[in-house]
Amino acid sequence: MLIEEIMNRSVVTLSPENTIKDALSIMSEKKVRHLPIVSSEGKVVGILTDRDLKEAVPSVFSENKELDIFKLLLGDIMTKNPIIGHPMDFVEESAVIFYENKIGALPIVSNNKLVGIITETDLLYKYIELTGAHQPGSQIEVRVPDIPGILFEVSKVLHDQKLNVLSVLVYPDKENPKNKILVIRIKTMNPLSVIDALRSEGFEVLWPNVPGIDI
Repeated sequence: MLIEEIMNRSVVTLSPENTIKDALSIMSEKKVRHLPIVSSEGKVVGILTDRDLKEAVPSVFSENKELDIFKLLLGDIMTKNPIIGHPMDFVEESAVIFYENKIGALPIVSNNKLVGIITETDLLYKYIELTGAHQPGSQIEVRVPDIPGILFEVSKVLHDQKLNVLSVLVYPDKENPKNKILVIRIKTMNPLSVIDALRSEGFEVLWPNVPGIDI
């Protein structure tokens, strides 16, 4: 999936010449936590977060009540030359950028112009959507050998049970690198029959596996 498919195209921006007061006002009005800072030519020159503002503006409990702080220019407190993305970047690669750089938002730029923005909340929602976690269903974890065609063999069992698959994730098996863990979300609230079918075909079902209950 590409960034252009999930990015927010209606981006709230300010310029380096705007003030802290401007940023506080627009963030409150638009209910955003990240503001790309753009030049008069539309180029992204910085990014401002609600955390930047909290660090710049004195607390109500602070003895420093200097009101001129609200006149401070954003160009003086913004993060300059922020990390940016491109509309044709893959969502998965962008998620790695978020994780490795501990950022909360990624301005999306094409031809040196700001065209969108994605946030960590956007990525989290897309993950939930892709895994089908927001839909009623059951999750099954199966340990399988890491060999060609194994996913097809598991899929045949699900097909025979006439079950709709919402998502399939594949993880490495920490106990044995020769295996994989399939995390399958299926559209049924009662997975007992498919668990029995998987086990009868020789597959090891890891979850559900409630102690004391033979399923």
